[in-house]
Amino acid sequence: MITPSSSASVPAEAVVPVRRRPVAAAVRALIALAALTGIVIDLTISDSVPRVLSYFTIQSNILVALVLALSAARAWSARQPLPAVLTGGTLLFICITGLVYHFVLANSSSGFSMTDDADHAITGWRTVSNQLLHTVTPIGVFLDWLLLTRPGRLRLRHAALWLLYPLAYFGFALVRGAIMSPGTPARYPYPFLDVDAHGYPGVLTNAVVFGLAFYVLALILVALDHVRPEIRSPQNRISSPGPGGLK
Repeated sequence: MITPSSSASVPAEAVVPVRRRPVAAAVRALIALAALTGIVIDLTISDSVPRVLSYFTIQSNILVALVLALSAARAWSARQPLPAVLTGGTLLFICITGLVYHFVLANSSSGFSMTDDADHAITGWRTVSNQLLHTVTPIGVFLDWLLLTRPGRLRLRHAALWLLYPLAYFGFALVRGAIMSPGTPARYPYPFLDVDAHGYPGVLTNAVVFGLAFYVLALILVALDHVRPEIRSPQNRISSPGPGGLK
């Protein structure tokens, strides 16, 4: 016989059967396709594949394409979802991509705008890839997390763990810039990482400010994950509607 104390330790996955989720699978497949399309366009129209791959935008969208495609396959085949630390990190990184672009890089008053950079002029196919990578995928991943994932899976410890990637990217950008010749196009991928313009102390200050902002964003996502309601379809119920009991 299962006592109340022993049943409390049983994970939800052992009680609630995993069902095929075709809607979630379709949504995630479309998001992955949007990310992949934007990446392919950028790689096609660029004269330097390594330069394209050096951008945080491209790297975060590659992660979105991989994670959302795998999540779509799991939702379609009724398998357990991916670990929350992975999906939550993907959400954070693509949110960083969207927010930094719209509020910093595309904002002419931010001090780090790239709107006047002829090398980053947005025309034609670049407009399409730009919107896919900076707008469509961030919004899509956020809505998928908000509406199609079970809440309460993110943990406070995840917030600090997720920052390891932006920190590694910061080191990568500085090392890459240091070994490249002065005057090389996009030697530093983003204006706030430009050592020639700000010096190492200035770039380090920028990194600390952005890092703190990213950590606050991670904490906000963790907090939201624990207060947002779970949206379930009626067929997910395993007991009759009404007060009390497991729903």
